Amino acid sequence: MSEERRALERWSPDRWEGIPTPFLAVDRPTLERNITRTQAFCDDAGLRLRPHVKTHKMPEVARLQVEAGARGLTLATVGEAECFADAGFDDLLIAYPLWTTAAVAERLRRLLHKATVVLGIDSREGVDALVRHGLAAHPRLSLLVEVECGLRRTGVVPEDAGALAAYAVGEGITVDGAFTFPGHGYAVGASTAAAAAEARALTSAVESFAAAGLRCDVVSGGATPTYEATDTTIVTETRPGVYAFGDAQQVALGTAGVDDVALAVVATVVSAPARDRIVLDAGSKTLAADRPPYVDGHGLLVGVPSARIDRIWEHHGVVDVSAADPAVVPRVGDRVAVLPNHVCTAINLADRVHVHVHDGGEREMWSVAARGLNA
Repeated sequence: MSEERRALERWSPDRWEGIPTPFLAVDRPTLERNITRTQAFCDDAGLRLRPHVKTHKMPEVARLQVEAGARGLTLATVGEAECFADAGFDDLLIAYPLWTTAAVAERLRRLLHKATVVLGIDSREGVDALVRHGLAAHPRLSLLVEVECGLRRTGVVPEDAGALAAYAVGEGITVDGAFTFPGHGYAVGASTAAAAAEARALTSAVESFAAAGLRCDVVSGGATPTYEATDTTIVTETRPGVYAFGDAQQVALGTAGVDDVALAVVATVVSAPARDRIVLDAGSKTLAADRPPYVDGHGLLVGVPSARIDRIWEHHGVVDVSAADPAVVPRVGDRVAVLPNHVCTAINLADRVHVHVHDGGEREMWSVAARGLNA
């Protein structure tokens, strides 16, 4: 059976009967297969897998990841950390250079009653803010120094990582190591070079720790397009997120096939005003607006490979079907499945996802518990 045929069966309207469109649908067997495959890769490579849960924002998915062998979670915000700590997860890395105010410090203190917390840091000012608000000596708090490896976003020059770590240690804060994000691997053919840049940056960071007389026990990197190219002679931990679900970006990058994507937007064709187009009831408020240059359109319409979702409004998705076989073009009233370009942003627009559990037809509904917790 072809990959396209398997995907069509997975997102068959019969599986999702009775649910008003548009909505997010999850195929749990595919989700579990993705989680198992990535965990096996990391185990074989000797990498600690600390998945980034900003992708899914759901404790149910995090439990599947931890049960498969993931050790700890990565988060983007204090709000996400609070959500997952409340759900019972107790090893949390907030991979972001937080600015600690009095209000943030109080939230961190409450969080530290429930979990061990590692914070990202890339400035002395960030260290000073933690000290100013009385968090320096907390036994469950530690830091990772963020270094820049080519994305040109946050992170110190790798050669300066040791000096920043030494400054934090001098202020009484535990520093476990260094981390980076090879986000420039999100481009066609760029994953191997980005992973190599990650390794170079982290090697320099480890050397700078040693020059400052410090150990660098945690050497953390990774993104979904790059983790399989990780240099395990230097990197000890990887933090991909999208791998659990996949999306149209990963298909375009070649890191996933259509059959590997575990989440789709189920929509209805509400209009077919001309032979060259159909219109879906899913727009930017469901699919999200992400459209990287290497993705053709605003998502992949399963079963109609020549179709192109070329324009979206809030509640309209206009699909160019001019190059498609008329025999497979959906008609008004038909339900279709769209693989969103960026699963993280699509999930953050939804309150819940509908989950196909197994071929017996059982369904569940999972809450997107950390939705909107962006601070």
